Amino acid sequence: MSQAMVSANLPIPSVVGSLDAYISAVHRIPVLSQEEEQSLSRRFHDQEDLAAAKQLVMSHLRFVVHVARGYSGYGLQLGDLIQEGNIGLMKAVKRFDPDQGVRLVSFAVHWIRAEMHEFILRNWRIVKVATTKAQRKLFFNLRKSKKRLGWMNAEEVRVVAKDLGVPEATVVEMESRLSGRDIGFEAPADADDDARPAPEAFLIDEGADPYDNVSAADQSENELETLSSALGRLDDRSRFIIQRRWLDEDKATLQDLADHYGVSAERIRQVEANAMKKMRGLFAA
Repeated sequence: MSQAMVSANLPIPSVVGSLDAYISAVHRIPVLSQEEEQSLSRRFHDQEDLAAAKQLVMSHLRFVVHVARGYSGYGLQLGDLIQEGNIGLMKAVKRFDPDQGVRLVSFAVHWIRAEMHEFILRNWRIVKVATTKAQRKLFFNLRKSKKRLGWMNAEEVRVVAKDLGVPEATVVEMESRLSGRDIGFEAPADADDDARPAPEAFLIDEGADPYDNVSAADQSENELETLSSALGRLDDRSRFIIQRRWLDEDKATLQDLADHYGVSAERIRQVEANAMKKMRGLFAA
């Protein structure tokens, strides 16, 4: 009996309950060979075989646990990180192309980490410590770079800034965010009428108009549908180039894609330009 057949007969482990039992269960699920992985991926994409997708997800649950353990220093529950990582894994399985010649684990790691990063940034501080992509990168690198508790001295700031390629002032600003104390936004559940008002009482919600909120959400959904439709009208190579150049978190350079296809960077630029022209035509329609 193949490993794929074995994993097909196993129930999907649940993170709810004993975390040790969950981790033990996912490590008992067989690892797929490359041939099994490609066969299952083609069954899922060509035949919409959900059982094949389930097997792909289950065989990689142990890898999500491995990645989640790398973020244990943020004070969040390992089980929560694993659940977020599993969402990223499922997204990766949905988007994985077996014809690109890479293993699913290499493709999925970016989606798994992206979901965990979003979860950490949403929950590690009540007030988000990072609001731009550059700040998020600095946030995670600074957490790893700090060697001790407490404020860094001038030499440590200089070294970190040099290593990360950012101004020293940016490092100091991010460290102040990381070192800041959390302040409760809402009043405690047991607060009486004489208690000092919570910060939420002093804020004005400028986005409270339900019509505007629904309209914005509808517009965003329509744009995503149009983008998906536009990508679907491209040939496989053009779609892959647009995905890697513009949509993936870890974006590829023209030279990366040139090396991948064995052509010049200028040829990749031409294919990209033609693909963007076709997509803009659909958005303008």
